[in-house]
Amino acid sequence: MTVHTEILLIAIAVSIACAIPGVFLVLRRMSMMADAITHTVFLGIVLAFFVTEDLNSPLLLVGATVVGVGTVWLTEMIHNTGLVNEDASIGIIFPLLFSIAIILVSLYSGNAHLDVDTALLGEIAFAPFDRWIVNGTDLGPVSLWISLGVAVINLLLVMLFYKELQLSTFDPLLAGLFGFMPALIHYVLMTMVSLTVVAS
Repeated sequence: MTVHTEILLIAIAVSIACAIPGVFLVLRRMSMMADAITHTVFLGIVLAFFVTEDLNSPLLLVGATVVGVGTVWLTEMIHNTGLVNEDASIGIIFPLLFSIAIILVSLYSGNAHLDVDTALLGEIAFAPFDRWIVNGTDLGPVSLWISLGVAVINLLLVMLFYKELQLSTFDPLLAGLFGFMPALIHYVLMTMVSLTVVAS
């Protein structure tokens, strides 16, 4: 398989992984939340890197996912005060957490190979060079397998909880009456979004 084919497959896998929870974000009119999560997870990556000092550690994924869910929680906490609307609460939390991450990287990662451009922008053209090799067998790019894994997890979650997601998206009060716990479904969806953003 050529490098160009691998890049295309990675892009397709990432697109599928992002589209699955993305549909529910658009239906819930929360597409701005995805933008906020994509930037604030950088703080989780930075903090996890400071703990592990390894850019390949799976704790980077865990830290970023926790900060992504924390972003949603903080945004909703500010919104629930009634002082600001949801867009304004996103506008408060998103720059705050993102700027903390930028400051931490600028101040404390001088000797590390972690910079803002690398962590935020990435480059899909370099993805095929990080190979997954097991017992001398090249299984392909690691990012392809991660993206496919996240896409499968997202697909399974949506297939298992489609009725709950659909009902809590269109009528959260009715979902609560049926005992579906819309808040829990909301945070599961936000966890899916955070995990997908980090894997992408």
